[in-house]
Amino acid sequence: MPEGDTIARAADTLRRWLVGRELTAVDARDVALRHRASKLVGHTVDAVEARAKHLLITVDDQVIHSHMRMTGSWHVYERGERWRKRRDAMRLVLEAGDRVAVCFDAPVVQVVRAGDVDALPGLATLGPDVLVDIDVPVAVRRFRDLPASTPVGDALLDQTVVSGLGNIWRCEALYAQRVHLATAVGDIDDERLAALVDSGARMMGASAARTSARPRAQVYKRTGQPCRRCGTAIVARRLGRDNRTAYWCATCQVTPDTQDSDKATDK
Repeated sequence: MPEGDTIARAADTLRRWLVGRELTAVDARDVALRHRASKLVGHTVDAVEARAKHLLITVDDQVIHSHMRMTGSWHVYERGERWRKRRDAMRLVLEAGDRVAVCFDAPVVQVVRAGDVDALPGLATLGPDVLVDIDVPVAVRRFRDLPASTPVGDALLDQTVVSGLGNIWRCEALYAQRVHLATAVGDIDDERLAALVDSGARMMGASAARTSARPRAQVYKRTGQPCRRCGTAIVARRLGRDNRTAYWCATCQVTPDTQDSDKATDK
């Protein structure tokens, strides 16, 4: 699934490509979407905004809302340039003179009134965005609103707690703070939760910034490779509510069962 930094970079590209230009043609695979989007022809693109994993293109009083989920992406082309994906993967095409923007494979693409955007499912309940001056104390309070038994790995992917983080940066943030994904939120103090949010925000922010190098992965997709801190082989396993592949160091990030065993031994 594209994460907040990927969507931020896509929004930046679309902003430079389309904002201030008049839409000269549109096309869509879905007939209803094509009909709604066709009314935007002749109007100027006013803004492109990323909100966590949602991308919003404002045209007068209408907004094109897309959510990439696991499969979607936006590409930009010059008129006549060959597309890098199959035409049958197209969901929406926006033409602005010699410039073309194509949305491929996104499960959610719709045109709504600007006044209705904040009420859209998924947008209405977003937590603090890790890429937009995140309010860490607010994020910590949202962690505390969850059941205390919630695994922190699931909590970091819950877009109502903090928005924008995905699998890459939750794994990297947990590694940075030496916390295992299965650790219950109730077993983590506020200071450590704040550090997790701050770590995720800093790494994703560096990845989103075009002037910065993407932070080097410490655990993500490094299965079997040595931990850069201790040399232990990195572990990968499907875990949590969404059954996403998680990556961690079994030495640096102790499992809750091991922590409990150590506490019992100390008594």
